Amino acid sequence: MSTENEGNAVPPAPSAPPVPVASPAPPQGDAGATAQLPPVPPGPPEQHPYGPGATQSYGAPEGSWPPPPPPGTPGYGEAGAGGPGGGWGASYQQPAPKPAGGGRGGLIAAVLVAALVAGGLGGGLGYTLAKDNDGQGSTTVSAADNGASQVKRAPGTIAGVASKALPSTVTIEAESNSGEGGTGTGFVFDTQGHIVTNNHVVAEAVDGGKLSATFPDGRKYAAEVVGHAQGYDVAVIKLKNAPSDLKPLSLGNSDQVAVGDETIAIGAPFGLSNTVTTGIISAKNRPVASSDGSSSSKASYMSALQTDASINPGNSGGPLLSASGAVIGINSAIQSTSGGSFGSGQSGSIGLGFAIPINQAKYVAQQLIKSGKPVYAKIGASVSLEESTDGAKITDQGTGGADAVEPSGPAAKAGLKPGDVITKLDDSVIDSGPTLIGEIWTHKPGDKVKVTYTRDGDQHTVDLTLGSRVGDS
Repeated sequence: MSTENEGNAVPPAPSAPPVPVASPAPPQGDAGATAQLPPVPPGPPEQHPYGPGATQSYGAPEGSWPPPPPPGTPGYGEAGAGGPGGGWGASYQQPAPKPAGGGRGGLIAAVLVAALVAGGLGGGLGYTLAKDNDGQGSTTVSAADNGASQVKRAPGTIAGVASKALPSTVTIEAESNSGEGGTGTGFVFDTQGHIVTNNHVVAEAVDGGKLSATFPDGRKYAAEVVGHAQGYDVAVIKLKNAPSDLKPLSLGNSDQVAVGDETIAIGAPFGLSNTVTTGIISAKNRPVASSDGSSSSKASYMSALQTDASINPGNSGGPLLSASGAVIGINSAIQSTSGGSFGSGQSGSIGLGFAIPINQAKYVAQQLIKSGKPVYAKIGASVSLEESTDGAKITDQGTGGADAVEPSGPAAKAGLKPGDVITKLDDSVIDSGPTLIGEIWTHKPGDKVKVTYTRDGDQHTVDLTLGSRVGDS
């Protein structure tokens, strides 16, 4: 699905063919917009009691007790609504003194003394009985500690997975030369100090900015960007003076993930580092086009893993784990709602999060470590980014007046022409240009794919060998 970021049009894709032409402005209305998880600005999150932005008055300043009564209700020391002497608010009247004489006053005194003595005896007897029977008649049972205070959990539990994975995750702070930036997440990729995260997490620090990574135990290291891929939304940074005890997270196989599998997300939502949330895989191969909404930003395209694990701004770049603790994805985008919340203009989790499959992210990270630049697969044709359910239409003209079908490129060799509508790539249904781009980028250059397309109402299928392009520009 081609999407937008809180009302902003999805920027054109990186110029790796298929080269999308300028996208028309998306329909207005933010319901259903997909946004990259923006880095969280430095500083503690704004806290609201009873929900974001809620204000609730109980009729008295905070800390005042007891609160004043509702209007129209008299205080305890005042007369009731009916005047003196009536109701709950009637004032207390001292009884008139009794005349002296007779034995009645002495009798009352004796009764009071007796009552006090009886009360004392009863209280003492009750305390003695309770003391003597302590622990004998109680139904309360105390559980044995058995070393639970050491917070050790079985490997297969969520707590066990979290305790093993947390030491290998970091909170990333990126800052540009102008002081702008925010907070995201990353995880240890190898023992040499490479950390994998999202491109949009570190984008502010790419051109000479400041970058740091903090581990859950408080150790903080300066870092530098090794390489970044805007189209894939993947980046690799490296710790300066990396410690020798780094433990890379194990990588799973995202192709083998099934809908309904349990997921565990780790990140720093709204700056709250080392947060663990859980959910399931809600869908696979979800076409997502996302951006940070800035005018200079190009879109990122992915065939994403969808999860309902709660992820929010600041979770960007953090690992999405399987129930066994293997990384199956990188948390990158959320489905946003209009207006935002939490006092920051950023939308929070509504249970629709998207992660880059780790099989793709692993390939990209290895390329970035090797050469510092991403390598994209391509078919060598420009496609429309218009919303459609019919397929990805090859445009009549490419970006900047170039040919829509690259001469001698993969699409040209396969016989594709302008006006053809691609409807399937292998077994994946293609409903739009962004969907086609996301599917192509799950492959590597040199992969052979089967392309199904329609021309003049007739359906055709051809084999195509994907080409390659290096870099984002």
